[in-house]
Amino acid sequence: MIRTGKRTARHIALLAAAAFLVALTPAAAPAYNLEDRVQRVTLENGLKVLLVERHTSPTVSLYIRHLVGAADEAEGQTGAAHLLEHMLFKGTRTIGSKNFKEEERVLKRVRETGAALDRERMKGARADEAEIKRLEQQLKELQSEAREWVVENEIDRLYTENGSVDLNASTGQDVTTYKVSLPSNRIELWARIEADRMMNPVLREFYTERDVVMEERRQTYESVPARKLSELFLASAFTASPYRRPIIGWPSDIAYLSPDTLESFFKQYHSPGNTVIAIVGDIHAGKTLQLVKKYFGPVPSHKLAGHHVTEEPVQNGEKRTELVAEANPYLAIGWHKPTLPSFEDYVFDVIEALLSKGRTSRLHRSIVQGRQIAEDVSAANGMPAARYPNLFMVTGTPRHPHTAEELEQAIYEEIDRLKKEPVKKQELEKIINQLRAEFIRDLSSNSGLASRLSYYEIITGDYRYMTRYVEMIEKVTPKDIMAAAKKYLIEENRTVAVLVKKEKP
Repeated sequence: MIRTGKRTARHIALLAAAAFLVALTPAAAPAYNLEDRVQRVTLENGLKVLLVERHTSPTVSLYIRHLVGAADEAEGQTGAAHLLEHMLFKGTRTIGSKNFKEEERVLKRVRETGAALDRERMKGARADEAEIKRLEQQLKELQSEAREWVVENEIDRLYTENGSVDLNASTGQDVTTYKVSLPSNRIELWARIEADRMMNPVLREFYTERDVVMEERRQTYESVPARKLSELFLASAFTASPYRRPIIGWPSDIAYLSPDTLESFFKQYHSPGNTVIAIVGDIHAGKTLQLVKKYFGPVPSHKLAGHHVTEEPVQNGEKRTELVAEANPYLAIGWHKPTLPSFEDYVFDVIEALLSKGRTSRLHRSIVQGRQIAEDVSAANGMPAARYPNLFMVTGTPRHPHTAEELEQAIYEEIDRLKKEPVKKQELEKIINQLRAEFIRDLSSNSGLASRLSYYEIITGDYRYMTRYVEMIEKVTPKDIMAAAKKYLIEENRTVAVLVKKEKP
């Protein structure tokens, strides 16, 4: 499953963490220190483990995050991270097979035939159509034979039969995540399954699943104008950054992804040294850690190969693009900016809240409610991800008969206000209070806390980044907001994408 949404997980996590810390701080008591409750351990193979005892219910939430996503794919192999996420639900040598020795024999022939078919198809106009048909039929027969040895969805079944909730996985630009919540007496089951998945995955039903992803792309991207515009926008906004790639991958790349490619990708990035586990709930930290060491300790580690990431060059002129489709107009504007831990990133969190948090926000009051130019308009900081410099974005849907051009100009007027008028003290205090309080409910769950801890540990190298968030946003001043707006929210630094409604003939 691909992570999507107008707000970044990073931003939501920070706000939730801030609210959680404030909520647990009695008025007359010293500040709540999350570090006192988090046990942080690094295994000998490099795997990092975060544990929090929370005895509110007999359940536990477990997150595994790998520092790998679409941003790490090689050119020509886009979609590898997402397809691998799918494949790792297919099981292992011991999970998902009736007799792996027999299955392995057939899978070898499936792989050989699939590779031959791909090679012939790659020839394009020079391909031998008769050979393609022969190989297609052979692959179909071999896949049918291989299915005789498969136990469908056994990982899902094992979890479901043992009371799992919220079993899911997601792929982003930066991170791949596997999560589940279970009764606390089922932690060992989880450890056995997940450690086995890290050591002995089997890419069974590969070509069938590749077709599934191709169909997913057709249905959820090619047929959805807003998503096509988003894809076009990122490809236009970023010239060199890996954030220009769609998470699901480009069609011509997905079509030729191979088991060899995914196995290499898996070995390179799903290493213990590139992995964080967070366990939050009704646990005994010491006993739980022993289980983690027992099952995950033997996972072989290897030194991660460093790779150079091309820096996005400075943009020196506005970029504009449009998509013509049978859909209502839509507008997306993005400005390049630094990512965390830059102080300016905190400033843009505050700017986002000023512009679009709630019905009293500036964009809503002025453009949606007041002038009624838009059906909706919102801002988002840190798009599409947080490891590398990213974008501050404003998106909106014009209200008929108003146009995208009118909405765009109205947005620029509000942006110019940030540059010319210092934010009043009362308005800024209100926003900071909202940032403290809005996401309290989210972190009241074991899953919410496990999610945030694992995310910040894997992205920043230290989960404590989130505990300092309140302190940092409280330092943001009206001068900081004006300075950031003047420096980054300028014409030559922006990209504009417009969804243009196709005229009927």
